Amino acid sequence: MGAAEKLAEFGVVPVVVLNDAKDAAPLAKALIEAGLPCAEVTFRTDAAEESIRTMTTQFPEMYVGAGTVLSIEQVDRAVAAGAKFIVSPGFDAEIVDYCIEKEIPVFPGVITPSEVFQAYKRGLRVLKFFPAAQFGGVATIKALASVFTGVKFMPTGGVSASNLKDFLSCDKIVACGGSWMVKGDLIKAGEFDKIKELAAEAVALAKEIRG
Repeated sequence: MGAAEKLAEFGVVPVVVLNDAKDAAPLAKALIEAGLPCAEVTFRTDAAEESIRTMTTQFPEMYVGAGTVLSIEQVDRAVAAGAKFIVSPGFDAEIVDYCIEKEIPVFPGVITPSEVFQAYKRGLRVLKFFPAAQFGGVATIKALASVFTGVKFMPTGGVSASNLKDFLSCDKIVACGGSWMVKGDLIKAGEFDKIKELAAEAVALAKEIRG
């Protein structure tokens, strides 16, 4: 099963910012117990690499990717730490071509038809749509998908429990990335029971929407 199919099974992908790697294990445990054993750990912090390594070694059932990847060097570090897929906020030909060459699943961020076209020409058929809410959400995704047949999207940015149904009801959307169930203040406060509760609600909502 490919990365896109795996993420489609979850429907929701927690987008995580970890400032301290000690929080990685309890967070992974909370997500697993909630029935959502996946995470996109963003490379925005110094703790990202160690956090990915902790999650993937201590919890092999976790499906972990690296987000906000901005360089080839970060791709290498993320994969060495155990990341199964790479997500970038925009389309960078160098990163995308490197991942394709190394057979690393990559989901570059796109917004415009030109960016989708660049990805399409490279054989990519599942793309991150970011920032989703700010750039027309489902309506824009449907418009792009109508031209680029066979392309599907993973919207991130402004996705929440309140609009998840709008996104997941669209058959051109594989899964949604969101941080509402793994907010930084909850992680910092060690409120992993609350994270588990919110993640379980997200799982139930995704199942309810998709049947």
